[in-house]
Amino acid sequence: MEMRGMMGGFYKISEWIMRLSVTNVLWLLTSFPFWFLFITPFISPQGEGDAASGSLVSAVILMAIVAPFTLFPATSAMFSVARKWVLGDVDVPLFKTFFRNYKQNYVQAMIGGIFYALLFAILIIDFQVYLKQISGFQILAYLFIALMLLLLISMLHFFSLLSHFHMKTVQLFKNALILTIGRPFRSLAMAIGAVVVIAISLRFTFLLPFFFGSIIAVYTFFNFNIVIQKMMLMKEQAEADSDEETDDASEDGSREEKSVNLEKKSQD
Repeated sequence: MEMRGMMGGFYKISEWIMRLSVTNVLWLLTSFPFWFLFITPFISPQGEGDAASGSLVSAVILMAIVAPFTLFPATSAMFSVARKWVLGDVDVPLFKTFFRNYKQNYVQAMIGGIFYALLFAILIIDFQVYLKQISGFQILAYLFIALMLLLLISMLHFFSLLSHFHMKTVQLFKNALILTIGRPFRSLAMAIGAVVVIAISLRFTFLLPFFFGSIIAVYTFFNFNIVIQKMMLMKEQAEADSDEETDDASEDGSREEKSVNLEKKSQD
């Protein structure tokens, strides 16, 4: 029996809190080595100057090595769960769905992780170098921030495509880039939403272990699904218009044939 009124509202809210928190915890546990390396520089004593830069570069390299085998498969599994929710299957079994998709998409997520982790590592290290070690070129450091933002958007599209379509890995990269460039406003809204969730989670740190990743996954796939639905409608409309033109052409052809036959009969 379904609850209604205020109690029904509280029950639905508690269900969503449970879904988001369980999925987020599964994501963090399956990508724990990456997050351990990510947190370590913040809790360990740091040097100054070149020592601090060297430790940052080492941490970035280690995270780039670990991320493809831990963070990316875990994130693809989390996006697969978010996809189910956005498409209306809110009562999907969380553990079964998460680990089934973790296993199914592991190889493609790992390959994508190698690609994106390498690019992120290069951009982060270049940003650090231009900002602190090359005098007179600090302004170029902010160019790398813009490139990292574009790469983040492309990566979010990659995870959405991986969870929604059966494609070859090269096609996933290509379509992620096309969506990033071809839908700039929706992509920008996606990036702003992700940054807002990150900022709020850093402000209220108790949100990090329970809602940080899962909310970003739901928000990202929600925006991605809107884009895909619009593209499918446009494709169907174009196909319908093409069919109408074909039908009109065939009708015109049949009319011409009839007129020719009538002319032949009149001549006979």
